[in-house]
Amino acid sequence: MTTELPYRVVLPIDYNSNPSERYPVIYLLHGLTGHFNDWTDRTDLIQTASKYKFIIITPEGNDSWYSDSTAVPNSRYESYIINELIPEVDKRFRTMPDRQHRILAGLSMGGYGALKFGLKFPDRFSVAGSFSGALRIADWSESAGGNRSIGKSIDTVFGPINSPARKANDIFRMANELSPARASSLPYIYMSCGTEDIMAEGNRAFDQILTGKNVQHEYRTSRGGHDWTFWGEQMHAFLEFCNSRLGK
Repeated sequence: MTTELPYRVVLPIDYNSNPSERYPVIYLLHGLTGHFNDWTDRTDLIQTASKYKFIIITPEGNDSWYSDSTAVPNSRYESYIINELIPEVDKRFRTMPDRQHRILAGLSMGGYGALKFGLKFPDRFSVAGSFSGALRIADWSESAGGNRSIGKSIDTVFGPINSPARKANDIFRMANELSPARASSLPYIYMSCGTEDIMAEGNRAFDQILTGKNVQHEYRTSRGGHDWTFWGEQMHAFLEFCNSRLGK
């Protein structure tokens, strides 16, 4: 992309005092109508992250669905994240620049984006996490499929229902078509959704597909809605999960 996009960086508290140490990276993606500063401004991410040895990056995704738009030539957010942002972060900061130590997760639109990246680029990430993921993007449109404003944003990126771009970015299609070899190569998939969330049905359905395909994953559910109370709680749980998984 030719447009410069902001992102925030949360460094481990010992980053400057240990100049030889390298750290795992977690990318946290925001939701629709959100921005790169949501995670730091609307949760206690900075305070919580101080307990762990992660570099945390919160990218700008605007309303892109973390995808390359079919309608706006310069709106190429999938290409930006994969081909520009990750190499830049690995160059500028003391990351551990390998699959095992690179993780991404997100809320709502960002949950969709994280799972899509995990399915499309399994060699880049060891964990892909989704909190309240808006996963059924292929079925939603301004004229059909629930919330009209969400549908309109999807139409802008992928075009009409049944368009090639929708099919290419439909994570339900990707999951259903997984071969056993491809399924075993995926990052560990971490999903959570509140029982009162409007996205709960789609998350349950996706969990069932992953189970049927023997994809390593877990689906956590608890009382909660599609809001920052739930996402803040899930951020806490996810960082602890990542810390345990990496043994940091």
